[in-house]
Amino acid sequence: MHSGTSLIDPYKIFARISLSEGQRVADFGCGRTGHFVFPAVKIVGDKGVVYAVDVIKNVLESIKSMARSEGFEAVQTVWSDIELPGKTPIPTGSLDVCFCINVLFQLKNKVGAIKEAARLLKKGGYLVLVDWSKKLGALGPSAESMLNPDQVKHLAEAEGLKFVDEVDAGEYHFCLIFEKI
Repeated sequence: MHSGTSLIDPYKIFARISLSEGQRVADFGCGRTGHFVFPAVKIVGDKGVVYAVDVIKNVLESIKSMARSEGFEAVQTVWSDIELPGKTPIPTGSLDVCFCINVLFQLKNKVGAIKEAARLLKKGGYLVLVDWSKKLGALGPSAESMLNPDQVKHLAEAEGLKFVDEVDAGEYHFCLIFEKI
């Protein structure tokens, strides 16, 4: 069990979106530990694919190394700046799910990242946005950088995504799920 699971339990979110074998998912800003990448690949299996997307190349090297050592051939690392719509080298309309976990608050072009996720999702696919709602000691962004869930809903809906649910992501985060219509 990953230490971050005590803050955000990926399996609880996977259950809500019915993540299943053979699906194609991306984790935007996957981070060095692959907190959602590795649990997701255990579910989608070898018939699916998990794209670990990040702008930091050594993060991707770390994910690639862990995937290789664990024998997860369905993990593919993708270098991309998700803030630039049309630039992520994943086929348009091919994803069942796009995760954006503790990333949106860091971005200058939040709309660009949501637009890129919407481009990559197939009709009926889910965008799962998890972000900080409260600091935990030194962890988490400043109060000024934290996002308001209503603001996030507005940004996603403006890109043609329909808000479908809010999942309890613990004391320090909110989790919004949108569907591409």
